[in-house]
Amino acid sequence: MENEDTKKVQEMKTDLNLLLECLKYQMDNSTSQKEALVTIHSICQQNSDAGVYFREIGGLIFVKNLAKSSEHSMVKEAALFTLGALAEENVYSQQTLCTSDLFEDLILFLSNDDSSTNLKRMSVYVILVLVSNNRCGQTLVKETGCITVLSELLRTVLSKHELNLLDNKVFQNYQLWSSVCSALCACVNNPQNDENQMFCCSLFPYANDWLISCMKPEIIRPLCSFIGLTLANNTYVQKYFVSVGGLEVLSQVLVYLGSDSYKTVSNAKLAVVVTKTVDACIADNPTFRVILSKYHIVSRLLALLPHESLDLGDKFSIILALGHCTENCVENQYDLIKNNGLPLMIQALTDSQNEELQKAATFVLHNCRKITEKLSLSVQECSFDENEAKQLKDTKAKENLEEYWNTAKEILHRIEKLEKENEEKIQRGNYEHMPFMKRENILKHLYSGRTRDNRAEEDKDKKQPGQLQSSCDITTKACANDKQVKTLLKSTSPLSEQKMTLRKVSSSCNQSLHEKTTFDKKNFVSKSSDGVFKYPIHIVRNKKQRLPVTDPFTLCSDIINKEVVSFQAADNCTKILKYRCSGCISVGKPLNSRNFSKLLHACPYQCDRHRVIVDAEDRYKKILLTPRRRRKLSESTIPGEIKKRRIRKNFTEEEVNYLFYGVKKMGNHWNSILWSFPFQKGRTAVDLAHKYNNLIKIAKCTTRN
Repeated sequence: MENEDTKKVQEMKTDLNLLLECLKYQMDNSTSQKEALVTIHSICQQNSDAGVYFREIGGLIFVKNLAKSSEHSMVKEAALFTLGALAEENVYSQQTLCTSDLFEDLILFLSNDDSSTNLKRMSVYVILVLVSNNRCGQTLVKETGCITVLSELLRTVLSKHELNLLDNKVFQNYQLWSSVCSALCACVNNPQNDENQMFCCSLFPYANDWLISCMKPEIIRPLCSFIGLTLANNTYVQKYFVSVGGLEVLSQVLVYLGSDSYKTVSNAKLAVVVTKTVDACIADNPTFRVILSKYHIVSRLLALLPHESLDLGDKFSIILALGHCTENCVENQYDLIKNNGLPLMIQALTDSQNEELQKAATFVLHNCRKITEKLSLSVQECSFDENEAKQLKDTKAKENLEEYWNTAKEILHRIEKLEKENEEKIQRGNYEHMPFMKRENILKHLYSGRTRDNRAEEDKDKKQPGQLQSSCDITTKACANDKQVKTLLKSTSPLSEQKMTLRKVSSSCNQSLHEKTTFDKKNFVSKSSDGVFKYPIHIVRNKKQRLPVTDPFTLCSDIINKEVVSFQAADNCTKILKYRCSGCISVGKPLNSRNFSKLLHACPYQCDRHRVIVDAEDRYKKILLTPRRRRKLSESTIPGEIKKRRIRKNFTEEEVNYLFYGVKKMGNHWNSILWSFPFQKGRTAVDLAHKYNNLIKIAKCTTRN
C-alpha cells in the first residue's frame, strides 16, 4: 500500500512538472496551452496535495503571468479559471494570489470593451474567490476600485426590456449579471464589511426598479440575496433602504408571490426568500414594522406557513419574521390574532420537535401576550389609551357571542360528564362487593341525604335575594337553560356588558358546580360516618386539571403564560431540573482541576454538559494511566509478546529540503510542516523537531572546526 501511494504521488508530481514545461514551451500554440491548463485543473481537483505541489514549483505564479501576457482570449479564460479553482481549494493559494496587481489586471479585463463575455465571467469568478471569507481581499477590492467596476457592470450588462433568456447572447449576459451579484454579496458579508456595505447601498434604487418591472425568479433571487447581505446588521443601510422605498417594494413582491404560492411551488419557495430579506430589514429597527401592516404582511405569512412544499428551515424563517413583525407593533399583533395566528403558533410549538422552531413560535406568543390579556378583559376594566380602546372595540364588535357561549357550554358539559363517570365507577366498584343488607342501608342514607340537601338549598334560596352574581343555584339553572341566558344577554344593551355577563355566568356556573359537589360529599361522609357504611376515599389517578370556563382569548392567554414562563425559566431553552448541578451553581471556595472533578463526581444531579465532562475524564484516566500501571498493563495484556520497535527510516535529501523550507516559512510549527509537505509515512512532529535540531548541531560543529 505504501509503495502504491508513493508511486501515485510521484506520478502526480511528474505529470505536473511536464504540464508546466508544456505551458512554457508552447507559447505559440494556444490549443495546447488550453488543454494543459484544463488537465492541471482536473489533477488538482482529484488530489488536494497536487495544488500545494503546483504552487511550490512555481506553477501558480506562472499561470497568473500567463493570464496577463497571453494574446489569446481562450488561454486567458482557461488560465483565470485554473487560478480561481486553485484559490478556492487552498487557502495558501488564495493568499498568494490576493495582490493589488492581480485586481488591477482583472479591472482591465472587465472594463475593456473588446473582452468577451466569457472572459469577463472568469474575471468575476476570480474576484469572487479572492474576497470570499477573506477580509484582505475585501479591502483590496475597495482600494483598487474593483467594486466600482462591478457595480457599473450590474447596472449596464443586462437590459430590462430585452430579457429573453432563450436567446443565447441574452443568456450569457444574464450569467455575467448573476455572477456580479454573487461577487458583490461576497464583498459585503462573511466577514461583514461596513465600508463595502455603505458603497453598495447606492445600488438600492436600481434593485427596486428591477423588482417592480420584472418579477421573475431569475431576477428576484440574486437581488434579494444582494439586498439581504448588504442590509445585515447595519442600521444606517437599513434606514437608507427604507427611505428609498425598498421595504414597500419587497412588501408588494411578497403580496404578489403569496397570492400565487398555491398555484406553483416555485413561488412559495421564492416568497420565503423575500421573507428573509424583509426580516433582515426590520430585525434591528422596530419603527419599520408599521410599514408592513399597510400591506397586511402578517396575514400573508400566516397563509404561506401551512404550505406543503416548505421544509422546517423555511417555516422557521417565516415564524421568525412573524416574531420580528409583531415585536412592539400593536397593528401587526392585531392582524395576527384576527387571522387565527395564535392557534398556528401553538400547533407549531407542540407538534414540532425542532428546538429552533419552538423558540421562534414561543417568541411570537411572547410578543402577543399583552394583547391577548387586553382582549380577554372588558373595555371598562382596562386602562388603555384612546387609540387602543378604539381598536379593541372594533375587533370585539366583529366577534360572535354565540361562538363564545357554545365554547363555554361545551367545556362545562365535558367537565360534568367526566366527574359523573368517575364518581359512578368508584361507587359501582365498592357497591358490587357489599352484602345485600348493607346496600339497602346505603340507599336509605343516600336518599335521606339528598332530600335534606335539597331542602336546605330551597330554604337558602327563599332567604337570599335571587341575584346573578351571588346566588350559585340561579347561575347553575341559568347555565342549564340556553334560552334564559340568551334573553339575559339580549336585555343588556352595550356590547361590553353583554360579554361581562356571559363571562360571569360561565365562571359562576363552574364555581357553583364545584361548591355543590364538595358540599354533597361532605354531608354524605358526615352522615354515613356514624352508620354502617363509610364513603370510600376518592382516589383519582392521572386526572387532568379542570380548566375554568372562559372565552377563547383567556384560554389562549393561559396557554401563552405557561409557555412563556417555561421559556423564560429555561437556560438556552433547556428545562432546568428540580435539583441543580453542583458544577452550575457558585460555590464558596475557589475551584481548580482537582476539587472541581471531586465536586462533579459527588453531585448526584449532573446536567448534560457536566455529565459529558465527567464521562470524558473517566475515559481519559482509563487510557492514560500512570507510568507504573501502564507498564503493568502492557506486560499483562498479552503474555510472552515482545514489544516491536518502530522501523527506522532515514531522512532523504528531499525530506531535509522540505524540513528547512518549512521552518523558513512557518517557524517551529512542526505539525503544520508535517501536514504541508509529503514526508514518508510514519513521520511525526517529534521526528521533525529532533532531525532539525541534530542538523543544526552538526552545522554548528562544522563551522567551529
